[in-house]
Amino acid sequence: MKSDSIEMPDQVAKVPAPLWATLAATFFGAGRLKPGPGTWGSAAAVIIWFVLARYVPAAWQPEVLAALAIIAVAIGIPAATRVARASRVKDPQFVVIDEVAGQWITLLFAPVAWKTIVAGFILFRAFDIVKPPPVRQLERLPEGTGIVVDDVGAGIYALAMLQLLLHFGVLGKIS
Repeated sequence: MKSDSIEMPDQVAKVPAPLWATLAATFFGAGRLKPGPGTWGSAAAVIIWFVLARYVPAAWQPEVLAALAIIAVAIGIPAATRVARASRVKDPQFVVIDEVAGQWITLLFAPVAWKTIVAGFILFRAFDIVKPPPVRQLERLPEGTGIVVDDVGAGIYALAMLQLLLHFGVLGKIS
C-alpha cells in the first residue's frame, strides 16, 4: 500500500517538488484521479500506446515502446524521489510514473490489439497489486528507485504471462 510516512525532523521545512517532477511523477495529473490512481496511470499508459502505435510501423513498435519505458524509468526515479521527499510519504499513491513504466514493459512484444491491451492491463494491475517475490522486496530500495523498480518487476512478470498467453493461443486469434 502506498502510504508509509517518512520520519522527518520537525525543523525540516516542507519544500514543494519542482514542477517537472510533479508532472512526471503524476504522469501529467493522472495520479490525481480517484479512485485508484495507479489504475488511472496504467490506463493512461495503455491509451497513449494504443494511439501512438497506430503511427509506428509494426516492426519498430517493440523498440519504440522499450524506449518509452526506459524514459519513464529514467525520469520517473528522480521525479518520484523528489515528490516523495516533498510529500513526506515513502510511496505516495499519486505517483504513477511507475505504473506507466510497468504497463509499457508488459505490452512489449505484444501485437497492438484490443485483446492484448486488455489482457496486458489486467495482468499488470494484478501483479502490481499482489507483488509476488521478489517484487515486494524491490520496494525496499531507497526513495524513487524503490517506488519505480517494483513496478518494473511487476511489468516483467506481466510481460512473461502475456507472452505465454499469446504463445499458447489463449487469447484466440489476434488481428
